[in-house]
Amino acid sequence: MAGLSTLILLLCAAKDAMPSSSHWKPTWPSYRVPVILPQSTLNLDKPQFDAEARLEVVSPCGPACHKSSPLPTYEEVKHYLSYETLYANGSLTETEVGIYILSNSADGSQSKSRTKRQIYGYDSRFSIFGKDFLLNYPFSTSVKLSTGCTGTLVAEKHVLTAAHCIHDGKSYVKGAQKLRVGFLKPKLKDGSKGANITNSAMPEKMKFQWIRVKRTHVPKGWIKGNANDIGMDYDYALLELKKPHKRKFMKIGVSPPARHLPGGRIHFSGYDNDRPGNLVYRFCDVKDETYDLLYQQCDAQPGASGSGVYVRMWKRQNHKWERKIIGIFSGHQWVDMNGTPQDFNVAVRITPLKYAQICYWIKGNYLDCREG
Repeated sequence: MAGLSTLILLLCAAKDAMPSSSHWKPTWPSYRVPVILPQSTLNLDKPQFDAEARLEVVSPCGPACHKSSPLPTYEEVKHYLSYETLYANGSLTETEVGIYILSNSADGSQSKSRTKRQIYGYDSRFSIFGKDFLLNYPFSTSVKLSTGCTGTLVAEKHVLTAAHCIHDGKSYVKGAQKLRVGFLKPKLKDGSKGANITNSAMPEKMKFQWIRVKRTHVPKGWIKGNANDIGMDYDYALLELKKPHKRKFMKIGVSPPARHLPGGRIHFSGYDNDRPGNLVYRFCDVKDETYDLLYQQCDAQPGASGSGVYVRMWKRQNHKWERKIIGIFSGHQWVDMNGTPQDFNVAVRITPLKYAQICYWIKGNYLDCREG
């Protein structure tokens, strides 16, 4: 069975890599990315770190609900894209931003929690076994957060994840001040040095090696007293590590319309909590979309939250195929489809505005963030 699973995984990866026809290549589009710049920074009181970590977000507001929501005003968008920065010493700041060349953005509406169901019929997830897979791109870009979520390497010292892994919308979660990021690495034979945490169930004697987080950025669109006031639209955060991780990372990109994705399909890998110690890969078709969210039925469990959702497309300028992260896996939504409840897993799309913000967090220079 293990050989069959590996064969299926290889076939899926190959299908992801191939164009849909010999004459047409799914190509990364060019976007006019806005500019988002800090305007002022205010010191805040140190947070209490008293929230329980949630491994997913649940909302009943589906595509129709989001599409019918009124567009935010310019001032509202500026507020949503302003952000808090949490430092390793517990200090906290709030930064207001200015937006130039504003793009239209839609925000969600109020939502309530409901019991989830995240496996759709046959479980189509693949556990990634063997260091030849785990330590190679793109699987090697997936990392584990000490709060239980997943993250993705997006720069030499930066990890993209979901905001709810750090903050519940009202308060920072327990463990956010001493947040660490875990990298799967081969376990030394003598077991003398390395990670703080090992798992004997891991194949190939893998272990997690942990790096402390220096600072964390969370958009104010998520921090509004109740994270579900505007749905999942701003459920993303960026972590800066204390030292470089020295692995190949995956670039971020503006999310194209679902109809432009290769086969209409997305991919992501995460540390689902029902398979402890395993990195789990999956792919599936996008079922619906709004300006800020992708609706799909990729099989997933809590722990996969924060995974980078990616696709592989042709980069015309560089004349090569390139994978980019176009979203962040967030959680679960129940949707009323013509009177019948239907459930979806949801990813936050990287819109031009979000791209500009996340890129500025990484680069610290808007001139390097003009192309999505």
